[in-house]
Amino acid sequence: MKKALVKSLLLGLAGTFMASAALACSPIGAGRNATVDGSVITSHTCDGWYDNRIQIIPGQTFEDGATTPVYQDVCHGTQPTRPLKKVLDIPQVEKTYTYFHIGYPFMNEHQLVFGEDTWSGRDELYAKDGAFWIETLEIFGLQRAKTAREAIKVMGELAEKYGYGDGGETLIIADTKELWVFDICGPGMLWNKDSGKPGAIWAARRVPDEHVVVCSNRSRIGVIDFEDKDNFMYSSNVTDLAKEMGWWKSGTPFNFSEAYNPNPYGSDHYQSIREWRAFSLLAPSKNFELTSQKSHYPFSVKPDKKVAVKDIMAVFRDHLEGTDYDLTKGMAAGPFGNPHRWPTPKDVRPEGKKDKDWPRAISMFRCSYSFVSQSREWLPDPVGGVLWFGQDSPDTTVYVPLYCGVTKVPAGWSEGKRHEFDPNSAWWAFNFINNWAQLRWDSMIKDVNAEQQKWEKEFFMQQNAVEKEAVDLYKKDPKKAVAYLTDYTYGNMEKVQNAMWGLAWKLVGKYYDGYVMTPEGKQQSVGYPTWWLEAVGFGEDFKD
Repeated sequence: MKKALVKSLLLGLAGTFMASAALACSPIGAGRNATVDGSVITSHTCDGWYDNRIQIIPGQTFEDGATTPVYQDVCHGTQPTRPLKKVLDIPQVEKTYTYFHIGYPFMNEHQLVFGEDTWSGRDELYAKDGAFWIETLEIFGLQRAKTAREAIKVMGELAEKYGYGDGGETLIIADTKELWVFDICGPGMLWNKDSGKPGAIWAARRVPDEHVVVCSNRSRIGVIDFEDKDNFMYSSNVTDLAKEMGWWKSGTPFNFSEAYNPNPYGSDHYQSIREWRAFSLLAPSKNFELTSQKSHYPFSVKPDKKVAVKDIMAVFRDHLEGTDYDLTKGMAAGPFGNPHRWPTPKDVRPEGKKDKDWPRAISMFRCSYSFVSQSREWLPDPVGGVLWFGQDSPDTTVYVPLYCGVTKVPAGWSEGKRHEFDPNSAWWAFNFINNWAQLRWDSMIKDVNAEQQKWEKEFFMQQNAVEKEAVDLYKKDPKKAVAYLTDYTYGNMEKVQNAMWGLAWKLVGKYYDGYVMTPEGKQQSVGYPTWWLEAVGFGEDFKD
């Protein structure tokens, strides 16, 4: 088929198919020389209705000839209207590793951790016959790999062989030594399993050890250096479709992001403001300016000071406070500085602004869960891999340490419904608090912050002693170390779940009917700020 005809067909079909897209996620990673203790860090805010239940899937051994199923819609396990869809069976490997399953599977027993975000990309890339979506690639990557390089190879080969049918995606992948960014998209609408061509286009780039990287729903790979095999990996067809479609000219630098994701989705700054804010907080001396969606920041930067887990948590909880774009200020924030903006359907948006949307920060009310992980080469795997996990929105969650060696978590963190209120669910405790706090954000967030700081301070203070004890036990008997960390993690999760329900009812009793109840039982009337009363015309007579 002539190239011109191929291009014409792809362009004609582009509007016919739509790949799945996450509503918005913001992973951040830090190399081992960019962190305070030598950890390799990755992270994720999973924004949207995704499965928040932590399932621990044990590793197994298999006989020759065994097969394993491949499913689609794996990440929507708490949505009853989106059941799993089995698409095929593939050969199973001899041995799989234990991994942690959730909306976007995130960790295995060897300290391999994935953070994720969606960029969708050009419509012409979508391959309807592609078997794999990003979350299923993550499953097999975590089950079959110990390192980031191995995982990239596993996922790339599976996607090329069986096809990739999801929208463009990014993973920030951490192991005990390295940090990589992995971008993948479909091979085009004309691909099918009998075509004999690779079923995916992908590339991966290593983050320098002394750098941090930020991704937010647009491809971040940038220009591929095909001579640098140590720091780049890619599919054999990485330039083919771009050349065929005229998205790239042979002989010029090949920018993966510009070829396959030239027009990031969302209104202008939807992605770039999150990248700008994270880089500004971690490397303020760079004085980055906010750019449009079509302009790019450096792939990665060296932070002004070495980064701790708590620093990434703070970035995740940010609402652009103190900037010109502060979401806690102005009429849209209401009288009480609420940084959250509800989804606004296009049919109710003002004329001339149908393609616009609210500005957004990294922290989002609709987040299902978030985490910040540490992978540490100097510790045994069950101890060295720890993922600080928070249910629901980052700004009102409590991050609890989850070690990669644990064998169980409480039912409140591994079970539950999202379409019905569930008082036995940890997620519902955090979600209730976030929703109630929006009635009087400026006051209630102080109560929430105090509870967060209490628990997280305790966990950070205990970390060294807990891990020392676990290492000592590991030297005697690894199973005892695993049992110790399992009990520690399980107990913390139960305590935090109970504490957050306690906080929820405390907020209900303290803030209601526009009043604030004091500990002594006095009801205080706090009213509204003067600037807001003036803005809404308080005291003006009704007009005829």
